[in-house]
Amino acid sequence: MSETPSKAKASKPAESKAKASDSSSGADQYAIVEASGQQFWLQPNRYYDFDRLDGEVGDKVSLKEVLLVSGKAGASLGQPYVKDAVVNLKVLAHRRGPKVIVYKMQKKKKTRRKNGHRQELTRVMVESITVGGKPLS
Repeated sequence: MSETPSKAKASKPAESKAKASDSSSGADQYAIVEASGQQFWLQPNRYYDFDRLDGEVGDKVSLKEVLLVSGKAGASLGQPYVKDAVVNLKVLAHRRGPKVIVYKMQKKKKTRRKNGHRQELTRVMVESITVGGKPLS
């Protein structure tokens, strides 16, 4: 069995990898904050649901527990929090989450218990992320 010689493969020219800087405004800007006992990844001009926050609809809320801030200039990581970083939020609505059914049963004991729970939530809009008084750019 003789193999036929394969065609010589043409070598591809080395392609330079250019950075894709086609990111839209705010797509590469984000902050990771601590709120309601959880960590949230927040981006400007998006809304998020937190556990119930104090404040009426339309009020402004500031979060100072910022763990990480990333923008066009780069990322800054806090130890534990980023100094002078603030995320400004606007309260849009107070809502209730989906109903969760909790059903407990002990077999052979004729014991059954069914409970429902709906979490109280606050929907907020991220207005701005600032570091040292300057908006993130």
